[in-house]
Amino acid sequence: VQLVESGGGLVQAGDSLRLSCVASGLTFTDYAMGWFRQAPGKEREFVAAVSWSGGTTYYPDSVKGRFTISRDNARNTVYLQMNSLKPEDTAVYYCAATTGLTPGWGRPYEYEYWGQGTQVTVSS
Repeated sequence: VQLVESGGGLVQAGDSLRLSCVASGLTFTDYAMGWFRQAPGKEREFVAAVSWSGGTTYYPDSVKGRFTISRDNARNTVYLQMNSLKPEDTAVYYCAATTGLTPGWGRPYEYEYWGQGTQVTVSS
């Protein structure tokens, strides 16, 4: 199984970025997909999750209204559209796959597979 993220980079506060994560080696529609982030010296933080169909999404308050998760099952790809970026959004962003149920989507240990991460840096 491979999850490969892309789309990170250096942007200014207020800018937008779209991250992508392509999955291979698994039946994509068997998995809910999530995005997490980790800043230096901090714990891994939940950012967004989407159900296998794309019909249900889940966000923490810190990104709600600014970030949107979506998926294209035909392309085995999950996206994270990030708008109105802030310096505190700076982190390595990881995508992950889980067969777990909705209540667990915010917990990193519920996810079976992880990508290698992509760096997002937001300057002020």
